Amino acid sequence: MDVSTSTAAPARAARPGKSLWPARLDALQSLSGLLLGLFMWGHMLFVSSILLGKDAMWTVTKFFEGYFFFGRSLPWLVSLVVAVVFALVVLHALLAMRKFPANYLQLRAIREHVGSLKHSDTTLWWWQALTGFAMFFLVSIHLYVMLTQPASIGPYGSSDRVWSDHFWPLYLVLLFAVELHGGVGLYRLAMKWDWFAGANPDATRARLKTLKWAMTAFFLVLGLASLAAYIKIGIEHAPRAGEPYTPAWVQPQPQPAAASPGLK
Repeated sequence: MDVSTSTAAPARAARPGKSLWPARLDALQSLSGLLLGLFMWGHMLFVSSILLGKDAMWTVTKFFEGYFFFGRSLPWLVSLVVAVVFALVVLHALLAMRKFPANYLQLRAIREHVGSLKHSDTTLWWWQALTGFAMFFLVSIHLYVMLTQPASIGPYGSSDRVWSDHFWPLYLVLLFAVELHGGVGLYRLAMKWDWFAGANPDATRARLKTLKWAMTAFFLVLGLASLAAYIKIGIEHAPRAGEPYTPAWVQPQPQPAAASPGLK
């Protein structure tokens, strides 16, 4: 009997297989990042409705409050959406933390690696990590306000928050952090999962990177223009801060004065 053979077989049988959980968590991180990135673009388009006028922004707000479906505003519907987004942000952050440096030595090694390698995609990852760290705090403040005060969203309410409540510095920093982080994230997802593969990988990478910077520039300009519009309205409305906006076409129409009984 071959002793080496008899002892090797049980050892191979007892060897544990590789866990699939790292791959599953990576796929979940990609999915949560994709959902948040698409939501980011949609949210920016909704917020920028202020550029079309106060009535347009009011209409978009009331749409999400169910006003045109139920005949009255239900702000808790907005809170429900915000709660789902908040949960996605927390989940995505927890999954992303698996790849963050755990101590100063690892952080220094990554910084030296990024500096010496001078690879554009590695540099983008580094900026994505930095903006993601900042966003966890900045986005939490914004989402908490939206979660607890959904009825304050509107042409006047949002403008008052931006100007009278001094939120504009936070939103300015958050705008750059979100657009950089989200744009880089979506680009890296497309490269990672080979969504737009072509015959020439280098050409595909170059096209996606050009598209990424074009989209980032577009949403930054749109975001800055929207923030400027909210600041302008906030300054004009500051003496009446807290007053809600109601379009003229939904305000009660004044009733005609009743004729005097003595007049025929």
